[in-house]
Amino acid sequence: MTTHPEAEIPGTLFDDPETEARWRARFAAARVSLPNWAHDAPDRNVYVSNASGVFEVYAWDRATDTHRQVTDRPNGTLHATVSPDGEQIWWFADTDGDEFGVWVVEPFAGHPADEPAVEAIAGVRRGYPAGLEIGREVRAIGVSEDDGTTIYTANSSSGGEPTVIYRHENDAGVAALSRDETLLAIAHSEHGDSRHPALRVLAVDGGATVAEKWDGPGKGLDAVGFSEVRGDQRLLVVHERRGREELLIWDVAADTETELAIDLPGEVAADWYPDGSALLVMHTHQGRNTLHRYDIRTGSLSTLDTPPGTIGAADARPDGTVEYTWSSAAHPSVVRALFTDGTDRVLLRPPGDRAPASQPLTDALVPTKGGEVHALIARPAGAPDGPLPTLFALHGGPHSADEDRFSAFRAVWLDAGFAVVHVNYRGSTGYGSAWRDAIEGRPGLTELEDVAAVHAWAVESGLADPARCVVNGASWGGYLALLALGTQPALWAAGVATVPVADYLAAYEDEMEPLRAFDRALFGGSPEEVPDRYRACSPLTYVEQVQAPVLVVAGENDPRCPIRQIDNYLDRLASLGKDYQVYRFDAGHGSLVVAETLKQTAIEVHFVRSALARVAATAS
Repeated sequence: MTTHPEAEIPGTLFDDPETEARWRARFAAARVSLPNWAHDAPDRNVYVSNASGVFEVYAWDRATDTHRQVTDRPNGTLHATVSPDGEQIWWFADTDGDEFGVWVVEPFAGHPADEPAVEAIAGVRRGYPAGLEIGREVRAIGVSEDDGTTIYTANSSSGGEPTVIYRHENDAGVAALSRDETLLAIAHSEHGDSRHPALRVLAVDGGATVAEKWDGPGKGLDAVGFSEVRGDQRLLVVHERRGREELLIWDVAADTETELAIDLPGEVAADWYPDGSALLVMHTHQGRNTLHRYDIRTGSLSTLDTPPGTIGAADARPDGTVEYTWSSAAHPSVVRALFTDGTDRVLLRPPGDRAPASQPLTDALVPTKGGEVHALIARPAGAPDGPLPTLFALHGGPHSADEDRFSAFRAVWLDAGFAVVHVNYRGSTGYGSAWRDAIEGRPGLTELEDVAAVHAWAVESGLADPARCVVNGASWGGYLALLALGTQPALWAAGVATVPVADYLAAYEDEMEPLRAFDRALFGGSPEEVPDRYRACSPLTYVEQVQAPVLVVAGENDPRCPIRQIDNYLDRLASLGKDYQVYRFDAGHGSLVVAETLKQTAIEVHFVRSALARVAATAS
């Protein structure tokens, strides 16, 4: 491996102390996730927060309003839940962010420091998490490894020993456990397409198949959950039979289904109200969300009064209160509660000051040969009317979307004088199945056609200075950034790729098995089966055409975009004498440590400013 030029870590980004303090405060401000409550003990909750400077798991006893930090690990902890009786907290223990590990358990009230959390179910193999369901007696754990997926069940009333209830070489996962703990729904891809899964319901006792549901090629099913009423075996399912995500209720006991007609544009998701009489519906349309209550008996839909913006998560409590996380581009995230009397107030306020506000987003709909592309645009406060240096921030996924939500990352670029453009390219979610699946067989290159169209719009509209356009992204967005630099060299003055796919052939060899399954579904086969497609869509193929300075930020323990394939790309840049820098961090696919995030952000902004200055000096 070649020794690569390390990126410079600046001391400060802004000469103005107020601006410097403001951008750092946005990242450092404490944030909390939506609390997850115990079904039989609703006062016992767990959530994730960065209040300690690292994202960790916290326990909250609402009865006494006491909070306890549960985990304390160098690279943080994201995945946790609480048992139905509220007595145990389960959290996933990996190593330095590599996502490979085991579920562990500890008492809700805590334990002595010399008694660490123990494996939740002894005998379950370590691996990548593939779903978890915890009942009063039954536990179901999915584990993904290189040889496929294994699903275990264990019953505390019969000794708690794990039993393999399902195993297959194709991708699968635990989806839902019925409240009477007799049925387990799994999502699987035995048909060979993990992007459009089928559903199977198994008998917990013995593992026999009770029911199956598959809508055929290109139409996935997602099991949201069984009704929370004990003895009620209705399963809420998301389907896409009419080209977008919609809802149905599958009565597994009767093997009948009811499709729900919800007349809203865009797509919908939902979950049960605890009494099983209604659904809490989240509606997504053009990067924004609304909440609704759907009465199952009458089919009536009522709108809940929430502010315009993005709702990250929502849940209904036993008393009918709806709790949700909300933000907009201008306003930082907050956890709110909408009570049955119509009042809406902050539910959980983390310690310290809130993050400073930022600028709103506006919309652009750009016509292309592939369809109308929705873009979200932010301009710096007080920016002149003339063309601006512009950052094209490409989201990851690819099956995700940019929304009208708060972003400290976007805000620091606005403070630095850049316009920011988000592109919900083909492959994004929220715009229908055809839009999401349009990248099949030609990923990367398809999305970049949409990015190029939005780039042309931004230049023609007078927003973007064509000589100062920068492409930036993380994960799939980082992959697109590298691919853009090689396939669209004339468009970009600089590029930043964080935890990217850089050499697709090597990435496939080293990545976690669920992503290999995803790639096979996306490309139409493995690299052995369709090698030309992988080469045509790999940034390494176009590295000779890269003209702009490029910064690569890479996680040493990343199971999704592994380090070897990034080193292959960097070695090739070095051999060609390209202008590039690299920053490595000791974690996985991103960092949960606030100080590390601050460092990476500062490196990115400093690199781009310096790169644009070099480009300008060369041009003059």
